[in-house]
Amino acid sequence: MSEAEAELDPREELVELVAAVRAYAEWQAETGAIGLPVEASAEAVLASLAVGAPRTAPRGAPRPPSPQHSSPSQASQTNARTPSSAAHTSTSSAVARPPQAAAVPNPVAPLASTPVASTPVAPAARARTVDAPASADERTTRLALLAEEVRACTACVLHQQRRQTVFSRGDPFSELVFIGEGPGADEDAQGFPFVGAAGQLLDRMIAAMGYGRDEVYVCNVVKCRPPNNRKPELDEMASCMPFLAQQLGLVRPKAIVALGATAVQGLCGTSEGITRLRGKWKLYKGSIPIMPTFHPAYLLRSPAAKREVWLDLQEVMKHLGKAPPARS
Repeated sequence: MSEAEAELDPREELVELVAAVRAYAEWQAETGAIGLPVEASAEAVLASLAVGAPRTAPRGAPRPPSPQHSSPSQASQTNARTPSSAAHTSTSSAVARPPQAAAVPNPVAPLASTPVASTPVAPAARARTVDAPASADERTTRLALLAEEVRACTACVLHQQRRQTVFSRGDPFSELVFIGEGPGADEDAQGFPFVGAAGQLLDRMIAAMGYGRDEVYVCNVVKCRPPNNRKPELDEMASCMPFLAQQLGLVRPKAIVALGATAVQGLCGTSEGITRLRGKWKLYKGSIPIMPTFHPAYLLRSPAAKREVWLDLQEVMKHLGKAPPARS
């Protein structure tokens, strides 16, 4: 057998492909990513992950960046928004990571900052594949229709004791979405998320990031209040997740802040605790970067944790190219 024939041995090719698929599956399980990146062919991805394979270099496929080390400047964004609220259009743009910002005092809790061992970097977002309308009017209409569908929902037991459903508040064209667990008593009474004491703290967190209260989009995993503010059951979350998926598909944010373990569990399917998850970028459906952090209700009970939350929010600001607000 000639050297060329030995190099093209199909058995060797099969071994390479199996090793590559296994490596990619392990990467998905570790990062929460789903599916193959649409920017690269399956062959290129497999070749790039076949560590040590003799054919990796000739195929010329760069190794895909891991979510822990990829740069936001590599993320292809498909929903650049105009500053005017009257005319929002969806175009493709790249979000460049700004230069490293100096340490900023915590407006939420003025505690001394401590050095961080490593700086988390947002995972590269995949191109969106959600079937969402490009027209701002159509997106607004579909969100309104979805809210009506939620209002009539009786899919789980949570509808039995609710006063009303709680769909969202804020700008449906915002680049940033905050997602919590579920409505409390105040939210159930008023019909809007995060309007109680935890909501007031969230508003201060949003202001600290340089956004107005109504310049971000806020919603919950479940749309009805669980009895006695208990954690939603898995079947209750499963009933509501299709609504949340449609919301995110229509809003199309550039980043999500997941407030608490339940929000991260609903978005990523993980069972890890929020203490281990916070500050580490995740991906929603392989496309939207998620920053897990503590829920504002937890911060009301444990004010010392505000320092960690502010560090997490600063990473979100860096990813979005958002400069810290000027100190007065």
